[in-house]
Amino acid sequence: MSGVVFDTGALLALERGDRAMLVLVAEARSGNDKITVPAGCDAQAWRRPARQARIAAFLRLPNVDVVSLNDADARMVGLLLAASSGADIADGHVALCATRLHQTVLTSDPENIRALAPRVTVRRV
Repeated sequence: MSGVVFDTGALLALERGDRAMLVLVAEARSGNDKITVPAGCDAQAWRRPARQARIAAFLRLPNVDVVSLNDADARMVGLLLAASSGADIADGHVALCATRLHQTVLTSDPENIRALAPRVTVRRV
């Protein structure tokens, strides 16, 4: 694994204690692989901080990078959404990050990501 992008579904799977997600995070930590989390996915998943210790600890890992949506990227996401008739800004940012960084997307909704970035490798969680 050279790096992955977590979408909201991946963060929620991690929070649920999904065994495959826990293994992926452990492998990424041991290999010091970069894990990218678009900030919008963080926002979508962050609902009950008192009960989300797993996500909070995960986001503090040194190899996890929470990527903000700046103006230039926001415009690129808008263009991606327009080209695919998509509507989810977080999915657009996931697709943009994965394309830019050549990372695999971990997602609960691969069809949405494939519609935005057909060349990106997608793995269902």
